[in-house]
Amino acid sequence: MHGPVVLSVLLALLTAATGTLCLLRMRTGGARHGSRGSDAAEAAMGLGTAAMITLGDRLPAPLWVVLFGLLGAASVAAALAPGAVGRRAHRLHHAVGAAAMAYMALAMRGPDRHPGMAMPMGLPLLTGLLLLYFGCYALWSGSRLLTAGGPVAGPAGGPVPQACRLAMGVGMFAMLLAL
Repeated sequence: MHGPVVLSVLLALLTAATGTLCLLRMRTGGARHGSRGSDAAEAAMGLGTAAMITLGDRLPAPLWVVLFGLLGAASVAAALAPGAVGRRAHRLHHAVGAAAMAYMALAMRGPDRHPGMAMPMGLPLLTGLLLLYFGCYALWSGSRLLTAGGPVAGPAGGPVPQACRLAMGVGMFAMLLAL
């Protein structure tokens, strides 16, 4: 990721910690029935994002596109599975996140650089739509975490997974903003 080094380090730490926490939840059985797939997707997304932030310039963009493309395809397949009725929107969110990461990998390597900027522009409309999506998602997940009556435990768990989703939403927003 280009931009201030401190921002890159903080985002890498945030996403690595989130991915590791999701891995631990999955491994220790802290995940409720049916949310192991979500924990696996969130762990892959968090650790993959941290790797992309730290190693992005050293690895070819097609590798990142393939990795996040596979994650997105698996998320779409999980959303379309017959037993995913209550978790469909959450799994589609994982697909949007994976697609956004693949887009950022391509945009960082794109030939269209804005004069005077370290980063290429990408597609401004798509970047704007993704910023809107992840900004709203971060606000929504934050509001679910900080409700007046305490954390809302939805179909995918209580405050820990909700805090992880908030952290990843804010991280995605920050990376898109740096794009």
